[in-house]
Amino acid sequence: MKVAVTGASGLLGYPIAHMLAAQGHTVETLGRTSVADLPHRPWSLGDTPDLTGSDALVHAAFSHIPGCYRGGEGDDPEGFRRTNLDGTRRLIDAAVKANTRIIFLSTRAVYGTHPPGTTLTEDTPARPDTLYGEIKRQTEQEIAGLGTSLRITGVYGPPVPNRPHKWSHLFARFAASAPIAPRLSTEVHVADVASAVEIAINQSVAPPILNVSDIFLDQRNLLKSYAALAGISGRLPPAATGQVAGVMATDRLRALGWAPQGQSALTETLKLLV
Repeated sequence: MKVAVTGASGLLGYPIAHMLAAQGHTVETLGRTSVADLPHRPWSLGDTPDLTGSDALVHAAFSHIPGCYRGGEGDDPEGFRRTNLDGTRRLIDAAVKANTRIIFLSTRAVYGTHPPGTTLTEDTPARPDTLYGEIKRQTEQEIAGLGTSLRITGVYGPPVPNRPHKWSHLFARFAASAPIAPRLSTEVHVADVASAVEIAINQSVAPPILNVSDIFLDQRNLLKSYAALAGISGRLPPAATGQVAGVMATDRLRALGWAPQGQSALTETLKLLV
């Protein structure tokens, strides 16, 4: 298939574009920055590209303060909304005109806050409590019937050129013996996100929403593994207590053949980061 990918220089878009290309898809990147080894077309949120001939559009672009998603609007919430929501509408118009299926990279944040231990299925009512989650949810509604929204948890993976990896600041604080708060999260490897994207592209009938999540991760255990691999010592935070505030069920995606890598992917990624 011919697949257009927006935001392909980013932490999600870059590996997804290359992994889709490795699977034999013809990939064209859309963005302000070209990507090594892949055809590129200059594009910014707000532009209306010609998607004629593209079988699928993977929309990974999102404008935000570097390093921030929740709170990524900074002191300009209206500009944040206008760029991301209105800009995406023009992209959707282009996809509709070209009869191109849309795979939208959404987020767990559309669910909002739920009591610890809550299982979040695709049928759980969305009640975003951040502007980030609200805009993602509105975008999901815009593409309803036109493709699939992947609600993705925290994503980790190998470094992307010219960008710090997800845990670079955390590892630096640890190495400096700075205090670090305990934290328990859910994570998924970016290769497993790419697998979910390909599954969504290949469905004859596009599922409207799919949850994408894999492992539980205690920040203490992450840092302990990193320290052992890097041969350093630091100030480990206490073990996290309690449960994650809402865990996404992935039964629907797994029923379509999705098989995430689990803890083995985390181990291999830490080796690369070290």
